[in-house]
Amino acid sequence: MISNITYLNAKWGKQSVVNQRQALAQQAMLKSIDVRTQAGLDLKSPICIYSLCDKLKIRVRFVDISMEGIYLKAEEPQILLSALRPLPRRNFTCGHELGHHIFGHSSTVDELIEDYQKLKTFDPDEFLVDSFAGFLLMPTLGVRKAFASRGWNAASATPVQIFTIACSFGVGYKTLIDHMTYTLKMISRTKAASLLKSTPKSIRQEVLGHSSAEPLIIADAHWSMPTLDAEVGSQLLLPSTAEATNDTITIQQNYPKGRLFRANRPGIVRVFCRDTEWAVFVRVSRYQFVGLSQYRHLEEVEDE
Repeated sequence: MISNITYLNAKWGKQSVVNQRQALAQQAMLKSIDVRTQAGLDLKSPICIYSLCDKLKIRVRFVDISMEGIYLKAEEPQILLSALRPLPRRNFTCGHELGHHIFGHSSTVDELIEDYQKLKTFDPDEFLVDSFAGFLLMPTLGVRKAFASRGWNAASATPVQIFTIACSFGVGYKTLIDHMTYTLKMISRTKAASLLKSTPKSIRQEVLGHSSAEPLIIADAHWSMPTLDAEVGSQLLLPSTAEATNDTITIQQNYPKGRLFRANRPGIVRVFCRDTEWAVFVRVSRYQFVGLSQYRHLEEVEDE
């Protein structure tokens, strides 16, 4: 009898956590819609999280510390992000820390944690702001549009296709897969497991035909942001007729899937295609830039 009661309590407890997760995810989604709307952003396009923080009067600073991020609650709130983390991870962590601000949480320090779903203990606040960051950066309508505009089916998408769309939202490959699996329910867990057999490294090798340690960003003809953020050393696979107006980025090689550029130095460069209306401003920051986010693309860094 005792074992049965223990089993039922555990089952009910698990169900309670599931219900709580659903309620928190719903709250996070609604708040992300509210934040986008208040900032004058639509509900389907990728965003620059740092520009949003600027609009909300939240100072974002990159620091040379091994962690994820810190939210400092104050009269002039700040978000500190580790410059040592990959660029897509920094973007998501910024959304996560912004969530702490939006939901009125106290100052927080987020250590290096790859996946909050793997935590042994369920933390409602962390789940809430993680969900908020997901919906803010990868809105439901936006993800569906990203696949539809390219004529791709999410249920049968290839790793390269998923990676391309992850790049368009400025998030990591696994981050998008997890969001599509557990939150948006666009792909099955079996499909997710299959996709996760590939990594950004193996995808780079598939696309480029050789092993490469430098990060790759794919911006295809359907790229919808007016800007593209990269770091010195990053590789950019752009449409096959893309041209840069200065040597901030330079052509490396032509591939069947596009033209490969390398980010050489900090700065902003306009890239365009003469045969189409495709154009974007590529903003290159120093590798592992330390300082205020608004100065990350300047050749001569100003800071306070």
